[in-house]
Amino acid sequence: MISSAARQAGRMTTRVKVLPIVGRIAARQVPASFSTSMRNFSVSANSAADIATDTIVGEKGTITKTLKALDMSVVRQIKAELMEVDANSDGRINAEELKKLLHKHSSAFTDEEVLEIGELFYAGKAGGSITLDNFIEAVDYVASHEEDNEKRKMLDGEHFKGNDRHPLGVGRCSMEYMNAGKSHGHYTEEELDVKLTHVEPKGIRDNLAFNAVKAMRFIFDTATGWKNDSISTRQILNRVIYLETVAAVPGMVAAIVRHFRSLRTMQRDGGLLQMFLEEANNERMHLLTFVRMKDPSTLFRAAVIGGQFGFGTIFLMAYIISPQFCHRFVGYIEEEACSTYTKIIDAIETAPEGSELAQWRHESAPKIAISYWKLGTDGTVLDMIKAVRADEAEHRDVNHLVSGLEEGQFNPLYDPQAKLDTMLLKYVKDIMEKPQRSQ
Repeated sequence: MISSAARQAGRMTTRVKVLPIVGRIAARQVPASFSTSMRNFSVSANSAADIATDTIVGEKGTITKTLKALDMSVVRQIKAELMEVDANSDGRINAEELKKLLHKHSSAFTDEEVLEIGELFYAGKAGGSITLDNFIEAVDYVASHEEDNEKRKMLDGEHFKGNDRHPLGVGRCSMEYMNAGKSHGHYTEEELDVKLTHVEPKGIRDNLAFNAVKAMRFIFDTATGWKNDSISTRQILNRVIYLETVAAVPGMVAAIVRHFRSLRTMQRDGGLLQMFLEEANNERMHLLTFVRMKDPSTLFRAAVIGGQFGFGTIFLMAYIISPQFCHRFVGYIEEEACSTYTKIIDAIETAPEGSELAQWRHESAPKIAISYWKLGTDGTVLDMIKAVRADEAEHRDVNHLVSGLEEGQFNPLYDPQAKLDTMLLKYVKDIMEKPQRSQ
């Protein structure tokens, strides 16, 4: 869902507008042959027999628009498939029929993707449907706009800005209640191989956030006696348990502030609230995992209470004043978290056999970690820490990205319209590749 896209977005410049990343990434995979020919496709129901000869099925409705990207052979294939799943033969396609259509392309869509797309389409159309002709026109619209590089305008927040209507006629209301978070299981090797990236601070706000994080790091390292070249399992657990109790605060504060603002203004949030709630819960799961390996003392727990009151109060006030500053601040904190976990991983991997750190290469991860990150029955503590680092890298990139959003912009990492764009592009790509696979 959001992970790999977020990491790509995190490397962008700090001034970011709304960018449906998922749709943009998938769009790059669309064949250039979309624009091999232009066709004026104006066919009435009376001339359906002309197309029926080639598609074997009858024609419904009327297509009056000039198609810019799809040639007639592709249009006929799409039309035939649409009519095949049109269960009640009403010339329209609803969410259930759309899922049947995508299930026919199992090489392009997983069952999970089909289910999500069906829910997004149902929500976007409020349970309604669109005509088969409009579906074809929507495919052509999305394909032609990618081919003409017009989607570059998304960087300026102009995704279908003309009338804020998606080619399928769907809206973005589902952003308000569908979970924008990702499943934290089944990380790929590439995702687990986290790169230590850094966003250079620009302006007073960024520099203030960066220097605040560096100062906090220096004070905490000095107070706890942390040295990167000499660490033990005890030091690691004390450090990560305490820091995870603090790391879960920003996401919850952001969600609470946005929640109350939505209630106060009686307006939508744009899909960010759900994402921040998931971030806070993810950090909480880190904590619940590590405390299975060490039970903190009473004094430690008292320090946690003090830290939550102190940091939580300050962060809440700061977020009310400047959400952009706070997300940049969290982005820099997560940069430090990625660096710390990388040093821990290196220490475990290079520790001599027989040492406590070396045991983590073979020791089974807590059951809660195995189930949450889907590490498998042979998942080790080392595997778990690599998954935790991947989570932190995602939070790093997400917070750096949203720190550049302006008030009123949508969640750029979970835009239903962009996901439907991706669906249309992947669908027609698979249509075009089918003849090649059958040869």
